[in-house]
Amino acid sequence: METYRRIVEWAHRSRRLLATAAVGVLGLMLGFHIAFGQNGMISYFHKRDESMKLQQQILELQQENVRVSKQIDSLKTDPKTIEREAREQLRYARPGEVIYTLPQAPSPATTPARAHK
Repeated sequence: METYRRIVEWAHRSRRLLATAAVGVLGLMLGFHIAFGQNGMISYFHKRDESMKLQQQILELQQENVRVSKQIDSLKTDPKTIEREAREQLRYARPGEVIYTLPQAPSPATTPARAHK
C-alpha cells in the first residue's frame, strides 16, 4: 500500500512532465501519420506524379485521336490518299505498271541458332 501511495504522489508531483511527454508522443505520432500514413504526404506526392503522367498520356492520346480523325477524313474524301493506300496495302497498280515485291528478311528470332562446338 505504501508503494502505491508513493507512486500516486510522484505522479501528482510530475503531472506537468507526464502531460508534456504525452503531448510530445501524441505530436510525434500525428507527425508520423501525416508524413507516412495512408493519405500522408508521401502518398500525396506519388499520386500527384501519377496524375501528371496520366494528364500527359491523355494529351498524347488526344493528339493521336486528332491525327487519326484527319486520316479518316482524308481517306473518305481525298482521291490521292485513297490511291496511295490502295497501292501500299492492296498492291494495286495502274495499267502498264509492274510491281516488284521483295521477300521479307527473316527476323533473328525465327532463324535457327547455330550449334556451338
